[in-house]
Amino acid sequence: MTETDYHQIRTAATAVPTGCPVDHAFTPLMPAYVEAPYPIANRMRDEAPVAWAPELGFVVVSRMDLVTEVFLNPDVYSSENVQDPVFPICEEAAAILADPSFCPVAVMSNRQEPDHGRIRQFTKNGFTNRRNKVLEPYIRRRAEELIDEMIAEGSPADFIAAVGQPLPGEVVFKFMGFPEADYSQLKEWCGDRLAFSWGQPSAEEQVAIAEKMVAYWQYVQEFTAAKKGNPADDFASELLADHEAHPDDLTYREVESILYGLSFAGHEPVTLLLGNALSTLLPRRDDWDALCADRDLIANALEEVIRLDTPQIGWRRIANCDTTLGGVDILKGTQVYLNLAAANHDPDEFPDPESFDIHRRDARNNISFGKGKHFCLGVRFAKFEAKIVLEVLTEKLPSLRLAGGHEFETFPNISFRGPTRLDIAWD
Repeated sequence: MTETDYHQIRTAATAVPTGCPVDHAFTPLMPAYVEAPYPIANRMRDEAPVAWAPELGFVVVSRMDLVTEVFLNPDVYSSENVQDPVFPICEEAAAILADPSFCPVAVMSNRQEPDHGRIRQFTKNGFTNRRNKVLEPYIRRRAEELIDEMIAEGSPADFIAAVGQPLPGEVVFKFMGFPEADYSQLKEWCGDRLAFSWGQPSAEEQVAIAEKMVAYWQYVQEFTAAKKGNPADDFASELLADHEAHPDDLTYREVESILYGLSFAGHEPVTLLLGNALSTLLPRRDDWDALCADRDLIANALEEVIRLDTPQIGWRRIANCDTTLGGVDILKGTQVYLNLAAANHDPDEFPDPESFDIHRRDARNNISFGKGKHFCLGVRFAKFEAKIVLEVLTEKLPSLRLAGGHEFETFPNISFRGPTRLDIAWD
């Protein structure tokens, strides 16, 4: 294992940082938090904005100003751990990933400076307004097709299975340039990354996920090699052209690794955002009716959804050096959990934070997708895609509502939150 490996296995610290309150019960994986995180997150922010969680092995930071301080100081708080398994994996899974042929390197969210900035200058070129405009007809057409198929099947329906899960995957694969015939297999390979990096899968599950990760990496390598001789108007071709023009600034292995990492980052958070948007908006009929009457309100409504019920509920950092945060001394190597759920409900940042307001002027000040040098490059694209889906839904299904007896179920993990199933109905 090297410091630039895409996934690293770490042992959590066990020593309580000096002067740090201890929350013996807290972990984002505890059932009460998975079911209803915000009351617990708010309590932590108000009572101990920097607290040690021994069950997790992290310092938990919950106040907006302190979360922001961490994001804005990448030299002090490294992002190198954000793609790593939360807990050490079993020996069999580790052996699979130790195969020399599985060799993606850290490139974006988990790469430190100065390499992060070097690589980011090339990847950001793919997330432009031009790329949005190129993909918009495809996104809208596929959204309409999937929603029409859902309508044809009849009410009620599971929105996640019908639209929320397939569409974002297809869009990101189209964006990268993968052949449409491969989409089904790609979804199968990429579908369990959430459990691997941010959950607590069983040993048997770890082995299965590791095998899929290796298979997907091999596919990415073969695809990238083939794409070299067949460029098109897609992200993979742009990266390869940049590599050809600047081989010392963007290596071939980094091109492969960017494509490997984007498979998850480009679609799972969008699925969660779409689910959270409908589960938040549909019970509030006045808000849903307002969006149906004026679709110009959708963009800000999505910002408020991201603030109130974020698809990215927590993120990670690791201390590069000894430091002090909120009066707590933190030693080099201490892992830090950024409680984005609490920060997005901070009353010092958002007046009346527990209220949902599609007209909220400061909704976009949410910190769900980071801040500073590591601010998520794909967030504008994700919002753009979600906006199109809501435009199609409000046009075709103004009577849309949550189906009777609906229960919100989400997959237990430390970073992402959204319904795994969302039953909806319409007239």
